[in-house]
Amino acid sequence: MTPAWVLHPDITSDRTRRAAQPALEEAIALAAALPGLEVVDGTVVRLPKPHPGALFGSGKIEELKALFKEHEIELVLVDGPVSPVQQRNLEKAWGVKLLDRTGLILEIFSDRAATREGVLQVEMAALSYQRTRLVRAWTHLERQRGGLGFVGGPGETQIEADRRAIDDQLVNLRRQLDKVVKTRSLHRAARAKVPYPIVALVGYTNAGKSTLFNRLTGADVMAKDMLFATLDPTMRAVKLPDGPDVILSDTVGFISDLPTELVAAFRATLEEVLAADLILHVRDISHAATEEQAKDVREILNSLGVTETTPLLEVWNKIDAMDPEAREAAQARADRDDAVFATSALTGDGLDALLVAVNALLEGERREDTVYLGFDEGRKRAWLFDKALVEHETQDERGYTVRVRWSAKDARQFEAL
Repeated sequence: MTPAWVLHPDITSDRTRRAAQPALEEAIALAAALPGLEVVDGTVVRLPKPHPGALFGSGKIEELKALFKEHEIELVLVDGPVSPVQQRNLEKAWGVKLLDRTGLILEIFSDRAATREGVLQVEMAALSYQRTRLVRAWTHLERQRGGLGFVGGPGETQIEADRRAIDDQLVNLRRQLDKVVKTRSLHRAARAKVPYPIVALVGYTNAGKSTLFNRLTGADVMAKDMLFATLDPTMRAVKLPDGPDVILSDTVGFISDLPTELVAAFRATLEEVLAADLILHVRDISHAATEEQAKDVREILNSLGVTETTPLLEVWNKIDAMDPEAREAAQARADRDDAVFATSALTGDGLDALLVAVNALLEGERREDTVYLGFDEGRKRAWLFDKALVEHETQDERGYTVRVRWSAKDARQFEAL
């Protein structure tokens, strides 16, 4: 096990910064999610502004050096951005390996990705990050290599060669990922022909999405009290009580300050959210920073292009983890809002009311219609029966007269058959 220490720089001149102590706790939880690390402790370091060369001032660097030496620390995790120059100088001063927040999240994603698409996306994000870490540490002549003028030309420095090698790998990975994305879009097109609505679970990491997914579907998706337990999207068909079959999609958890490389790389994974008929925003309502987490999720949804026309319900999860007074207050607040449901995915409390609301949103207003079908329209007739929309049917020499009870969406899907 590698002994590690977490630092959260609290930049006092940054008015948009997060509360320092909860941010440090989240960073420690992030570090704990990476196998092979033993998180010894963490520290909030207050700074008026970041020092351009080493992030911290010389006095603080010496103080921390003594602390790390005392605890035999081998890895320091800085909860925030660290420039390549700052990283190099701090590693030299402390004699340790250093990772910033983006590097740590990439390490976790790399460890967890299971599907081909997930692995490719992590590799792309890691390479994009690595490309920004190439520091011009050497430009002397022995680090230059000649060329024939075909690629790079004579005198191409090693850093330029490294950068070009990374660009070549990125092009190759993008080509492979495009094939995987094409396969995913074909699967989506196939699902569109079987017109089940898609309900996407989104939320901050560790909000309980996978636990909720497992309870609703009877699946066995990894659900742990750990940040980023789920990386690859999982989909299952679910039969709603007194309602339609739906496809439930469990997605990667969001997090504040998500690395830009990952937002871009995981856009394909999160396309399921864009295609959703309904979004369930799962919140850990027992968490001290639940409001800030919800704000981060909404900002990421906006950045992905999720429109306000997509219906969204808030699922206030983990009410079982609250003390009775706080739970009662949360329940009272939820009761006042038709789009909010206080639940416990662990115990099942509140899920019946949530499913009734999901059903009502997906079904919409239902009306009765009469449909006339010829004998050659067996596929349409079978579709109506499969969807349990038929109230009554009669047959004569010309075909079938079918009385249906359906929503406007059902009617549109029927016309498209």
